[in-house]
Amino acid sequence: IINRTRKNKDLVEFGASPRASLGLILAAKARALIDGRKCVTKEDIEEMALPILRHRIILSFKAEREGKSADDVIKELIK
Repeated sequence: IINRTRKNKDLVEFGASPRASLGLILAAKARALIDGRKCVTKEDIEEMALPILRHRIILSFKAEREGKSADDVIKELIK
């Protein structure tokens, strides 16, 4: 997911940093632990992607012109 934010120049001007990767991993681990699990699932990562990444990407002019929010772009990248 993090790499996709860097490679998709059509929607993202500046992608998420390596620190965003660490934040996403830690948040997904915390979510799994809160749910009583010892392992992280794909759903944990997808669920935590929005709150972790929304402020760590800068949208391209094209994405802003189309009225897309950071959440919209992240959801597209997760698919």
